[in-house]
Amino acid sequence: METLLVDTGPLVALVSRRDLHYADCVARLKAYRGRLLTTWAVLTEFSHLCAFVEASLPIYRWIASGGLELLPLGRDELLASIDWIERYADQPMDLADVSLVIAALKTGCTRIWTLDRRDFETCRLPGRKRFEWV
Repeated sequence: METLLVDTGPLVALVSRRDLHYADCVARLKAYRGRLLTTWAVLTEFSHLCAFVEASLPIYRWIASGGLELLPLGRDELLASIDWIERYADQPMDLADVSLVIAALKTGCTRIWTLDRRDFETCRLPGRKRFEWV
């Protein structure tokens, strides 16, 4: 089964009809038939960006029903995150973005659903691999 890493932007777009990317994100989600995976750091960033609890509840319910998997990240992953943050200090990556890099390393998945390609364009995974955008 194909796996797709999910960044914060699409989650925010999915709960806001006024978002520029709303229609595209809804269509992409309806058409996708693989495994969707994100991290707690992404979910936390989403929670911070969603101004109203009512808007975020459908996403939380969707996750709880298995629509989106949360990859657990522990102390070892935090240490690896610190390394990546330092490595890309000249082009700051926040913890949510770095958590997706760590998720890619753990799963081998390099396909990512993001609305902010800039954060992932310069990042090189082992073997000089790059992320693929959908």
